Amino acid sequence: MNKKSIFTRLYSIYPKSASPSLYIVQAGLLAQAGPCWYNQSMGKAVYNFSIAGLAAKDEKLSVAARIAVRDALRVKAGEQVLVISNPEREVALISMALYDAVEEAGGRPVLVFQPYKSQMDFAEDALIAAFDASPEVVISVSAGKLGKDRKGISGPYRCNNKSYDHIFHLKQYGEKTCRAFWSPSVTIDSFVRTVPIDYRLLKERCARVGAVLDEAASVRVSAPGGTDIVIGLAGRVAKCDDGDFSAAGSGGNLPAGESFISPENGTAEGVIVFDGSLSLHDRDILLNSPVRCVVEKGFVREISGGREAYELRETLTLAECNALQFEREGKIPAGLGEIYAKNVRNIGELGIGLNPAARISGNMLEDEKAFNTCHFAIGQNYDEDAPSLIHLDGLVKAPTITAIMPDGSDRVIERNGILVE
Repeated sequence: MNKKSIFTRLYSIYPKSASPSLYIVQAGLLAQAGPCWYNQSMGKAVYNFSIAGLAAKDEKLSVAARIAVRDALRVKAGEQVLVISNPEREVALISMALYDAVEEAGGRPVLVFQPYKSQMDFAEDALIAAFDASPEVVISVSAGKLGKDRKGISGPYRCNNKSYDHIFHLKQYGEKTCRAFWSPSVTIDSFVRTVPIDYRLLKERCARVGAVLDEAASVRVSAPGGTDIVIGLAGRVAKCDDGDFSAAGSGGNLPAGESFISPENGTAEGVIVFDGSLSLHDRDILLNSPVRCVVEKGFVREISGGREAYELRETLTLAECNALQFEREGKIPAGLGEIYAKNVRNIGELGIGLNPAARISGNMLEDEKAFNTCHFAIGQNYDEDAPSLIHLDGLVKAPTITAIMPDGSDRVIERNGILVE
């Protein structure tokens, strides 16, 4: 059975105009059913993925899915695995292949489909409720984003004296009951090309770069496109997206391949010129003309450039307005609307791409992992002390990244985009 026939059947049975808000498939649920059928009493389309999976038997996709499940997550027999996706062709096929790979590994997969979500949207309530079952493994393969947690953002969860505005973050980083990977906007081409890589070498590179960032007092980034900025790192610890998500509380992207860190709040000073690609609230774009951002005391103060600069300003303005509106509607706790709005322009991340198979294509999930690049994020950081409704990554090509150590000495991490080994 070919892929086209599966998805022709999917949309003819349940057209987009009448799409259900959620699909759930459990192992063995429909062992005798056909590949796709409509249950009138349930009011939703239901799929038997053990058969529909035949549509995803492209060997490269199957191999990449097995590597993700076996090598990155190391799924064990009997473990609950929550797979989250959307009923859109590319991510649905990847999620099917992952579902099959989990079953092969002896895990207990549950696959949940929800509608497309942008950075501004909330996840479906039923999806958020699935985390209450405390799955040991979570996989998010989405055409957009996972979606915000309505309950968590209005009344943050607390664990070990830290607050979390999403139950996923609570389970993973706070309670450490799950491990995960997430692949927003992933494509089949990207997944099969960038997942089967040398993870031993990637782990070594990530650890080496992360160790320098951990030790540094600050970092200066310059580039031929005009970037020249210094960020403070006091009290910050780097994170490594090295593809090893085998321990409870661990997680990252697939494709993997970056070391990244949240700047010390209020310290970033200089100019960032994005000249590769850029995330907006609802999509990623390749840049036809550079976007220049003047940064003062940790915040973007000026944005200039062509059409893309205008679209970035629009996204930031939307996020600021939504933060205040969410507070008025009770979606954000009273008094936090202005903080969320202010942090819309915060510099929340510096990341260094380390995946040799990654290319710049206008898909930020892959772009930010590409060799010879770094990226900065505008908006929320990863240390949970600069909350915002957005996290917008932007790529800088051929950077020179110099760590400034506490004794004043310099250590070059990359020179003109070339990693100093």
